[in-house]
Amino acid sequence: MAKKSMVEREKKRERLVQKYAAKRAALNEIIHDQSLPMEERFKASLKLAELPRNSSATRLHNRCQLTGRPHAYYRKLKLSRIMLRELGSFGQIPGMVKSSW
Repeated sequence: MAKKSMVEREKKRERLVQKYAAKRAALNEIIHDQSLPMEERFKASLKLAELPRNSSATRLHNRCQLTGRPHAYYRKLKLSRIMLRELGSFGQIPGMVKSSW
């Protein structure tokens, strides 16, 4: 199990990303618009820099839904490799059977 504080920190980041997504998108649109004057684009980049760092989607890290493990994460199942193997062995994942020979 991951530390509870790390899992909660990640949840907080997800909330911030959703909260500021529209604002960040609008500012990025202004920054990348070549037809606008340079001063206006620079002001938009300063406003973007004032937003919380954790509101950037690149700061999100995928974690296992059951254990919070950040490594060896399967995106389709939202599980770590350890939980995938364990649940697969118990037959909890439809269509998945752990091979044995």
